[in-house]
Amino acid sequence: MQDSISRHLINHKVTVREALRQLDLLAADAVLFLIDEHHVLRASLTDGDIRRGLIEGLDLDSPLMKFTQQSPKAFVRGKYDLAQMQEWRERNFRIIPVVDKDNRVVDIVNFRTQRSYLPLDAVIMAGGLGSRLRPLTDTVPKPLLPVGDKPIVEHNVDRLRSFGVKHLTLSIKYLGQQIIDYFGDGLDRGMEIGYVTEDEPRGTIGAVSEVKDVFNDYMLVMNSDLLTTIDLEGMFADMVEKEADMVVATVPYEVKIPYGVIETEGDLIKSLREKPTYTYYSNAGIYLIRKEHIAKIPATGRFSAPNLMEALYSTGHRVTHFPIFDYWLDVGKHDDYEKAQSDIKHLNL
Repeated sequence: MQDSISRHLINHKVTVREALRQLDLLAADAVLFLIDEHHVLRASLTDGDIRRGLIEGLDLDSPLMKFTQQSPKAFVRGKYDLAQMQEWRERNFRIIPVVDKDNRVVDIVNFRTQRSYLPLDAVIMAGGLGSRLRPLTDTVPKPLLPVGDKPIVEHNVDRLRSFGVKHLTLSIKYLGQQIIDYFGDGLDRGMEIGYVTEDEPRGTIGAVSEVKDVFNDYMLVMNSDLLTTIDLEGMFADMVEKEADMVVATVPYEVKIPYGVIETEGDLIKSLREKPTYTYYSNAGIYLIRKEHIAKIPATGRFSAPNLMEALYSTGHRVTHFPIFDYWLDVGKHDDYEKAQSDIKHLNL
């Protein structure tokens, strides 16, 4: 079991002194979850619980369970409730266990170090040649080009992790072994990172069909060369509220017309708009997809995100968009790369 999980777990039969030693090691995250020999969650314990027990007459030789909260809050894997997660976070519950159907602890959510806990698997498309950034990409794949103090793709990996993503796949091709060597299996980041290799060009979303195991009901797909502060919890909440089958993140783009615009019907003038501004929405390269629709992506050949959108909306499914009003930059050209190096100094990623 990952150290980030096991350090919060303790057998319910240990002494109070042992529990105090483990709480001391946790410092700002000082919450323990008591489990039995089958890893079943029994109770929770904080320094405050022990202090209150001592005030009420217990001592250091008393059974540890007498000090505990015996109905701890826990997320149940596979039974996700966004509103509940938000309520507990707002009520300042910072460390919350995740249990399986048998009440065994399988994960720990720490809202002190992460923004949210979303039921998402993710795929980052990281196989492009990066031709427009040559010669920088002659020997280094574009996703590993540094922006600030780390590669651009690592900013995205860390952002996904901060929203609770545990299962990530990187789609690779050009100089892909460098990406594998950099991230490995992801366990040192508290994630499970896998890889699919595009043996043929698969388009902007085709490689998602090669992901063998999808653990959650929703899949997030994004390009690796984006620098963004997108609110993924807001995007997911929008998807749930609108009962969408697919959500496309978009970037608003305003076109200001410096003249009065006449709207006509045949030869007749119907209206006059003085110097109007029109807002259009461009594709931001970030998508949320319900798990069941991944099967619509063919196993071979090119397949783009617009292909999947059309396959869904043409058959009556709901495809919506989520405007990004936060920071977003597609690092595709040298000018973009220079802007990213400047902007990263001021971004809270």
